[in-house]
Amino acid sequence: MARPRNPRPLPPVLLLLLPLLLLRAGDHLPTEGRLTNSCIQARRKCQANPTCNATYHYLNSCASSISTSSPAEEPLVPEDCMEAAQQLRNSSLMSCTCHRRMKNQATCLDIYWTIHPARSLGDYELDVSPYEDTVTRKPWKMNLSKLNMLIPDSDLCLKFAMLCTLNDKCDRLRKAYGEACSGSRCQRHTCQRQLRAFFEKASEPHSQGLLLCPCAPTDQGCGQRRRNTIAPSCALPSEAPNCLELRHVCVSDPLCRSRLADFQTHCHPMDILGTCATEQSRCLRAYMGLIGTALTPNFVSNINASVALSCTCRGSGNLQEECERLEESFSHNPCLMEAISAKMRFHSQLFSRDWAASTFSVMERQNKNPALRPQPWVPTLFSCTLTLILLSSLW
Repeated sequence: MARPRNPRPLPPVLLLLLPLLLLRAGDHLPTEGRLTNSCIQARRKCQANPTCNATYHYLNSCASSISTSSPAEEPLVPEDCMEAAQQLRNSSLMSCTCHRRMKNQATCLDIYWTIHPARSLGDYELDVSPYEDTVTRKPWKMNLSKLNMLIPDSDLCLKFAMLCTLNDKCDRLRKAYGEACSGSRCQRHTCQRQLRAFFEKASEPHSQGLLLCPCAPTDQGCGQRRRNTIAPSCALPSEAPNCLELRHVCVSDPLCRSRLADFQTHCHPMDILGTCATEQSRCLRAYMGLIGTALTPNFVSNINASVALSCTCRGSGNLQEECERLEESFSHNPCLMEAISAKMRFHSQLFSRDWAASTFSVMERQNKNPALRPQPWVPTLFSCTLTLILLSSLW
């Protein structure tokens, strides 16, 4: 009987391509294992070290000792808790991060703020954000074969809403928050949780298309649809509270505090021209990450694309300047304004072209800084797959 033929090993070029192919294929699945140093992973390492584990438990007990004397102040951390945090400075915990789409995100963020009890929210340092949010430079893809179903003369907000409806996942997530935020069933906590689920789980082309659809200044129906995207009648307070009180509520919640820190990190304007501290795509992602939290921003009118928090600085007393600084970080932020404008221009261009194919793929220019542009040598999933198939057939 002939011996079975042993399978021939893959050629070296395929072995080199395979890890890259798998990496590109997993871009849309941010998991704990893909983080450079997940706080959950770092906590497990710490547990294996008795000294580190004891210090972490002491820091965890410090949480009840941390307080703020007023909504404008940062947490007051006891000196012994600060010393305990310094003992972990050489631990992997000090540089650990989380991801907004990861499983056990709440646990990860609890660990992060436990070991950074006094991390300021106003210093605009690039390491303040607890999120490792690598920008995936993937093409903007959408199947346009069903565009003939759209009403030709409808506004772009309605078109993006219809494109969401034609996508099973987007439609399911949008209906979920639509039901939770409806007038008769409105419970703000549930509504906000479903809003966060939509913006975390729906693909960015669909969620950003819905939220950042361009409208003509004279088209108030389009502007109203855009403002109503986040169901403001339920998601936002009926009466505008003081902005500092709203921030106080936010920093008391690890998730909201994390999203605010992420926003302040990536939407920090470097100049009056709107240059962001990091890529515009990161700023937009951080801005959208606040939707569904205590600091949910929204468009202020139907006739322009200005955004603001649903709060006021009236009654701030001697904290008026601090309150206005918080409010203006949304309403007068040139980085955020330019990022939103650039995305709206991009969305407008999508429907101003005569696409010959039923599927298109467009790579956005996220930033004028050449160092932050996509590198030409980074292969796409399609090119890796095609190369792998061709080489396999030749082999």
